[in-house]
Amino acid sequence: MNKKYLNLLGLANVAKGIVSGETLIKSIAANETKLVVIANDASANTKKKITDKCHFYHVDYFIVDENIETISKAVGKNNRVALGITNQGFAKKIKELIGG
Repeated sequence: MNKKYLNLLGLANVAKGIVSGETLIKSIAANETKLVVIANDASANTKKKITDKCHFYHVDYFIVDENIETISKAVGKNNRVALGITNQGFAKKIKELIGG
């Protein structure tokens, strides 16, 4: 897996193309999120909740090798378990880099 996607997550955050937390769930339901990145150490309940939403609304997602701390650091925020990318360009490139 190419770690360059972490840099793109940071750029997407600066460009206001990232959502997280409860906003992420609402964004998936509103069909605004193009891709979801979930930390590998997210709780089983959280993973299920997010992946079920993604399946229902046909949103691509990846459970990446990085932990919560690494993903949070990439976007400059604390305790980010999952990130939704709302910008189509960033989503496409991140998907390529992760390997999808």
